[in-house]
Amino acid sequence: MYEDKEIAAIERAMVAIRRRQSRRALARRQGATGPEFEVLDVVEGAGGQVTVSMVAEALNVDQPRASRLVTAAVTAGLVRREADQADGRRAWLVLTEAGVAALGQARQARQAAFASATADWSAAERAEFARLLTRFVEGMPG
Repeated sequence: MYEDKEIAAIERAMVAIRRRQSRRALARRQGATGPEFEVLDVVEGAGGQVTVSMVAEALNVDQPRASRLVTAAVTAGLVRREADQADGRRAWLVLTEAGVAALGQARQARQAAFASATADWSAAERAEFARLLTRFVEGMPG
């Protein structure tokens, strides 16, 4: 256990953030009720070719759960499967226009929440917080 009061305060703040900003909590606030929206973050975050196995790994779920999430995202029209030309057994997941729009709405809602939380901060305080938070996240073990 760390004796450093600031480390303990950071830990408490991060737990509070995790609870308030969970993917499901954010999705509910954005009107997205299904867990298939978690797939969108993975596909966008990968910035390239994503498979169901990669979704499972990124979301820390088993393969059957990832398959159900992907199927729900496909059914909702947010993602489509494209056959891998080099390996017919593999399918890549690609965002649809609706998926891109849903991500844009999610990003806008998150940024609005962050803007609200920092509304009474100066521009310098927001810049410093952004710099330190980015540095903090980059220093976290993967």
